[in-house]
Amino acid sequence: MSSRFIAGLLALACCAAQAQTWPTKPIKLVIPVAAGASSNDILGRTIAKNLAEALGQAVFVENQPGATGTIGSRAVARAAPDGYTLLLAYQGAQAIAPSVMPDIGYDTIKDLAPVGMFATVPYVMVVHPGVPANNVKELVAYVKNNPDKLSFASSGTGSSPHLATELFMQETGARMLHVPYKAAATARTDLLAGLVQLYIGGVPATASLVKAGKLRALMVTNTARSIVLPEVPTSAEAGFPTVIAASWLGIMAPARTPDAVINRLYTEIAKITNTQEMKNFLINQGAEPALLPPAKFGELIRAEIALWAKVIKTGDIKVE
Repeated sequence: MSSRFIAGLLALACCAAQAQTWPTKPIKLVIPVAAGASSNDILGRTIAKNLAEALGQAVFVENQPGATGTIGSRAVARAAPDGYTLLLAYQGAQAIAPSVMPDIGYDTIKDLAPVGMFATVPYVMVVHPGVPANNVKELVAYVKNNPDKLSFASSGTGSSPHLATELFMQETGARMLHVPYKAAATARTDLLAGLVQLYIGGVPATASLVKAGKLRALMVTNTARSIVLPEVPTSAEAGFPTVIAASWLGIMAPARTPDAVINRLYTEIAKITNTQEMKNFLINQGAEPALLPPAKFGELIRAEIALWAKVIKTGDIKVE
């Protein structure tokens, strides 16, 4: 019997033992946004509470906000890979920041291990009622015939709404003026006033305005229709299948965290997400349940990093 074979058996035995005994102490979930600052914090805390019940150990939340989520992400990337430090991962910190903030101090792919995705936040394209377009094709035609006449709002240069709109412009050739705001709420206020004409952002923030007729929704930039705005066509249905932009939420761990621990975590996250109570909670928070296991979640993150890196480079987008 070779030494390599024996080493393999010992490794398997070690993993099996760890799966049976882990966790034996409290687990920390780092949420890289300020407490109460967004639905990310609310959803992260809910996952932590449910995981604690499922694992039989306390899962306490530690908010580490700042630098677009990279401070908290960096802390987890440098933590011991023992399953006792986890990260609430989201699109901005894991897929966009590496291209707009090159000195973040960690590599999402090399330094963090995907555990699983549990939710998505669909984006919707909305325009001021004064825009003479009832669908996306009419909008593209109008913008091309009236270059730089329309402006679009975002919550800041390099933000998800900015990049989603930049992707739309790159894919369609329709150019608009960018007006960055410090907060999404201010951007929506000016959109309602007609000072800017278009915004792409999370469905929850604009759904009530669309239903009240104060804004016109042209498409959800997703592969499936929104649960909240089911009457709004998807990108493909609107004629632009390559314009896909939606945020997501999941759990990651330090790289080299044992597979047995990651698989146990994903199993429990899947059970939690599949309960009707959790599904309803996600929808009420503006998210939609969407499960991806570790490998598939990793594929999504890699694809997102490549997509937004290309958009940022093509658009020559720089964050000062």
